[in-house]
Amino acid sequence: MLKLVLPKGSLERATMELFEAADLKVLRGSDREYRGSIEDPRIDSVAVLRPQEIPIYVEDGFFDIGVTGEDWIAETGSQVVNVTALDYSKQTDRPVKIVLAVPRESGVTEVQQIKPESRISTEFPNLTKAYFEKLGIPVRIFLSYGATEAKVPEIVDAIVDLTETGSTLRRHGMEIIDVLLESRTQLIANPAAYEDPAKRRAIEELTILLRGAVDARGRVLVKLNVGATDLDEVVALLPAMRAPTVSALAEEGFYAVETIVPKSSINILIPKLKAAGAEDIVELPITKIVP
Repeated sequence: MLKLVLPKGSLERATMELFEAADLKVLRGSDREYRGSIEDPRIDSVAVLRPQEIPIYVEDGFFDIGVTGEDWIAETGSQVVNVTALDYSKQTDRPVKIVLAVPRESGVTEVQQIKPESRISTEFPNLTKAYFEKLGIPVRIFLSYGATEAKVPEIVDAIVDLTETGSTLRRHGMEIIDVLLESRTQLIANPAAYEDPAKRRAIEELTILLRGAVDARGRVLVKLNVGATDLDEVVALLPAMRAPTVSALAEEGFYAVETIVPKSSINILIPKLKAAGAEDIVELPITKIVP
């Protein structure tokens, strides 16, 4: 039913891992294959292409749905439906940023100090052009095909580049002086496909699976037993999406408690629970959370 396109390159590994966690594993002969399949009746075909191209092809109807970044949707000006944000990037779950960066030794600390006719290297010429036009600063824009930071200061005066943590820019002696755009990974759809009732239903069902896998990242299920006298103190320690589940055990005066907690805090939480009277504490991984 649906023709799906997924991003190749920096988002590829994280995207494939997400789809597998959502029980939508992409089957390919090798990582170099541009075609694949998913054993799901809602998905007819899978292509793997550069994320720069995906919004254009989805808008034109070559694919019904795809995964790409907000940066490329904005850069191409494609008219697509943003179905849902998928909060992951190459290394983290934080959005990436398109930033304006200058050499540290330039002394430039704000965008108003950029001189007219400055040379700007970028993979995002349309976003860069619109940004400087809004500021009223005429600049010369040079299209970059990668390693943008390596072109300063010999070739260009500044760059507009995509960064996740900023570490690469800092390592190359660059300072970020402005953010043009925060970009999240997006599940997008062709407008006509999204209006088709059958395809819309399939897209919404896939969205539930993908969002469930995203929401489960970084969380674990904690189960424990506790006596009635310590129950309130233990429950007060537990964060929960709503409230912990508390069930009476067959042994009178004891309760089973379970809830979902952030993985990042479990190393602090378990000793506190133990000290408060919790017993038989079990930590379990989870793959999906569907509210």
